[in-house]
Amino acid sequence: MITLHHLRIGRSLFCAWLLEELHLEYELKEYFRNPKTFRSQDDLKSVHPLGKSPIIEDGSLMLTESSAITTYLMEKYDSENEFHPCREKINTWAKYTQWLHYPEGSAFAPLLIDMLLQRTKDSSQRLNEFSSGEIVLHLNYIQEELGNNDYMLGNFSAADISIAYVIGVADTGKHLAPYPKLLEYLTRCKNRAAFQKAKLRVVE
Repeated sequence: MITLHHLRIGRSLFCAWLLEELHLEYELKEYFRNPKTFRSQDDLKSVHPLGKSPIIEDGSLMLTESSAITTYLMEKYDSENEFHPCREKINTWAKYTQWLHYPEGSAFAPLLIDMLLQRTKDSSQRLNEFSSGEIVLHLNYIQEELGNNDYMLGNFSAADISIAYVIGVADTGKHLAPYPKLLEYLTRCKNRAAFQKAKLRVVE
């Protein structure tokens, strides 16, 4: 059985969502952040030296990094290509791979800066200008690429789990008011039965 290590308030919920989509059984191990530093504590660092989550264990394999976990789960457990395109359809597979890695590769950094600025009430003009401009750039891009589709590639794929995460962070930061299609997209994703099941198990 797969073990999912979950640091509360983080990305683990979205890993659990994928596990639920795949109908995989998994054991959940929960960890709490240090209330003063908001960072992980020694219990999670005893599992992995970085103290980050999600982490999965599957047999002898321990794996970190959300996109790597997604790629592994797709390769091992999605043999019917229900949630990712086959590599023979190289153009579709390439676009899927782009959307899978795009959130952490490009879109998340300005949202993280914005989140930290909001939490600390930091008034750094340079950081505020950078993050706000980049957030608008990325949200415009995602909404334009989504177009009138229900999901990023038309049908739901594992890449939507990655995109829904950053859209959710943008929503928490109160950035989605000008983006009604992204709000609808986020609601559509979160209304999926697998997300609802994951949400019941993985408490934030």
